[in-house]
Amino acid sequence: MSVTEIASARYQAWLNDPLIDEATKAELQSIAGDEKEITDRFYRDLEFGTGGLRGVMGAGTNRLNAYTVGKATQGLANWLLEQSSAPSVVIAHDSRNNSPEFTLEAALVLAGNGIKTYLFPSLRPTPQLSFAVRSLGASGGIVITASHNPPEYNGYKAYGPEGCQLVPHEAEQAIAAIQKVGSFSEIKRLSREAAEAAGLLVWLGEKEDRDFVETVAAQSLNRELLKSGAGKDLNVIFTPLHGTGNHPVRNVLQEIGITNVSVVKEQEEPDGYFSTVKSPNPEEREAFTLAIRQAQENGADLIIGTDPDADRVGAVVKNNEGEYVVLSGNQSGALMVNYVLSQLKERGQLPANGVVIKTIVTSEMGADIARAHGAEVIDTLTGFKYIGEKMTEFEKNGSHTFLFGYEESYGYLTGTYARDKDAVVAAMLIAEAAAFYKQQGKTLYDVLLELYAQYGTYLEGLESRTLKGLDGVQKIGAIMDSFRSNPPQEAAGVKVQEVLDYSLGLDGLPKENVLKYLLEDGSWFTLRPSGTEPKIKVYFAVRGDSQPAAGQALEALRGSVMTRVDSMA
Repeated sequence: MSVTEIASARYQAWLNDPLIDEATKAELQSIAGDEKEITDRFYRDLEFGTGGLRGVMGAGTNRLNAYTVGKATQGLANWLLEQSSAPSVVIAHDSRNNSPEFTLEAALVLAGNGIKTYLFPSLRPTPQLSFAVRSLGASGGIVITASHNPPEYNGYKAYGPEGCQLVPHEAEQAIAAIQKVGSFSEIKRLSREAAEAAGLLVWLGEKEDRDFVETVAAQSLNRELLKSGAGKDLNVIFTPLHGTGNHPVRNVLQEIGITNVSVVKEQEEPDGYFSTVKSPNPEEREAFTLAIRQAQENGADLIIGTDPDADRVGAVVKNNEGEYVVLSGNQSGALMVNYVLSQLKERGQLPANGVVIKTIVTSEMGADIARAHGAEVIDTLTGFKYIGEKMTEFEKNGSHTFLFGYEESYGYLTGTYARDKDAVVAAMLIAEAAAFYKQQGKTLYDVLLELYAQYGTYLEGLESRTLKGLDGVQKIGAIMDSFRSNPPQEAAGVKVQEVLDYSLGLDGLPKENVLKYLLEDGSWFTLRPSGTEPKIKVYFAVRGDSQPAAGQALEALRGSVMTRVDSMA
């Protein structure tokens, strides 16, 4: 059968399935005769990959809905019951449309399988879920979120007992269990009332929130200075971008003494449509339009923004001309690495076996700073789960003391209370660093320039191309195949010195479809299909003697590589 025929058969099966509700069938009937739409919705099952499920919401096997959530949860339950005789799970969700409904569906399916579930009654940050799995001693966790994807998306991320997203060998087992769930009739489910009466649905509350805030605040390095007045002197604008960061970030800042914090009112309340922004992504300057306007009105020192599930944070600082500039994820990471390690060193608390962990597409600037402070640096594949996996390994064998972990996509963590990136602790750290340096008459931008002068001007870029549907999947595959089988010999006139193909399992890392090209002048570029969106991502990095020189080199590299990518995309 052709792809179209398979999709059509699945479409009819859903229309005829007595377990599918009438509202869903009405949605499907509204696309009757639209072959392209039916094919896109049904040509495959929405894949549960190493990052869980993520997709457009709607009816269909290739969409996120109560049925695909239920099927994934039934498979996950089967897998958990193989690991433990009495497993338990914590579930949290963000502000996206349908997140509460998907959360409750997952909880009731787990209850139907006799698995005790701890549930937050309203939206909570992803890192708090990771923390709760660890603090409650649960067997695993689920977060209903699509991070900073557009409003039509939602997702489902699964966590293991360490509070870390399932790493490949765990995910493969869970995926195999999910694939064995053949039909919706195999999904076991209790009603909410029955689950609560049986003690299989337990609601979390203020205690767990307080524990999280206090644990994050404990990572502060200069609380005495902040409490003595430095915290009040810092003028901060904060936007949660309609997501989960609103109360946790403000509560943690208040806890450590940073009290002059103003919230962007238009973006304070949860909104699954993210109606004030094109995308709720702190990587993009547009997301800070309202915050920058507010900062200009009151002369703020710092702007902080968190994404919907508060695992990513972006920062905006004043440059030497008084303009507000959005720091890249690499720049924020380098500033935090420098602040954390320099403060520990000054106190004589920097351990001899300290380690900073970053991903293979993250700038080398933070790595150079860490090594200069005597810390070891370890690279992992893209995805914070790999950083979390290393943290757990070091905690068990005692070989290294974890200091900081980060990735270029605005994800950071210090402390070992969680195993996922945490915008709450990162917002605290970057605000604390800004307050600390303000006492010395410096801005974070001043400190960044000092680091450039000491370590070189590192600049990075990212290009992504969204290629949706079956055609998009095929195009992304063709681009990767082309670069793999016919690798470029040079880029922007600089010879390619080495090609790293991570699908071969380099440096003891899991195999992954990533290609990295190292150039003779120390610059590099990397191609990677996104694991959560229909995109191919291309990363670029250069190091120069000045910002103009580095900027020119970056643009030349970007143009050279993207010409070939775009000819195929």
